[in-house]
Amino acid sequence: MNFDMILAANARLSGKKRITPLLNSPFIDELVGRPTYLKAECLQHSGSFKFRGAFSAISALKSEERQKGIIAYSSGNHAQGIAMAATMHNIQSTVIMPKDAPKIKIENTRKLGAEVILYDRYNESRETIGEKLQKKFGAVLIKPFDDPNVIAGQGTAGLEITEQAKELGIEEADLLVCCGGGGLTSGIALACSEQAKNFKVRPVEPHGYDDVARSLISGKREKNENNSDSLCDAILTPSPGVLTFPILKNYCHAGLVVSEDEVLKAMKIAFERLKIVIEPGGAVALAAALYHSDLLDSKTIVVVASGGNVDPETFAKALSFN
Repeated sequence: MNFDMILAANARLSGKKRITPLLNSPFIDELVGRPTYLKAECLQHSGSFKFRGAFSAISALKSEERQKGIIAYSSGNHAQGIAMAATMHNIQSTVIMPKDAPKIKIENTRKLGAEVILYDRYNESRETIGEKLQKKFGAVLIKPFDDPNVIAGQGTAGLEITEQAKELGIEEADLLVCCGGGGLTSGIALACSEQAKNFKVRPVEPHGYDDVARSLISGKREKNENNSDSLCDAILTPSPGVLTFPILKNYCHAGLVVSEDEVLKAMKIAFERLKIVIEPGGAVALAAALYHSDLLDSKTIVVVASGGNVDPETFAKALSFN
């Protein structure tokens, strides 16, 4: 895994991905206490950054691999990215999703062209199901974060951030990234290590699922003991990825952790001040900037709003939260 792979993924994604905006609001600047910019990946195709990694991985497949079809497992955003990217390549896709995933994610994955297989996330292993299907049908398994071409695709968001920041005259910043398995965070960190060495990339996670933050402290991959439900379904993983953690360890600064109340308030503020919709897992980075700015060192903050695929009921809960 290296920076050149990100450049190659960026070339494959040219004309396919959206170059999402870097947004700013004086109201949010005032709340955070310094200039704060938001990379709106909630406006990306399929509603999240996951389209980047999915298209990158699928476009890198050989023709004989494409003919076998694609299998993926996901809590929802990788699922939609895979479904859309596979359809764009005229490839059949099958996605394994938890039965308690947000309805909008399950429905959209089907509408985007994938066959959806539901499973019980508390009593079944998506990895085991995926491997069985892979062996049965011979399809290509594209993992949500532990895949070099997926990481490279997510890293293209980092390329855009560094280019947009340069245009704005931003030379140093704390760059906060919503983090689950670490695909997006590691990709962005790798891009910044070459393009913006004064950017401090920091993973942000919800309380109870702070495995990356703890892993960065201990120097080894830590696991989450918590199996309870969380609003932040998009970034719930048992531990950092095998491929992502070495990158996180080498290039990331200390992680941050936020509460569900802080996430709901951040979703509300993003809608009121930036007029965008962010899902809970995609709002943790903004929540960290709003409510934990005392832990940030730089004069400028950049946050990644990683996705906007939220059920109406959950979004209504955020808007009514005080």
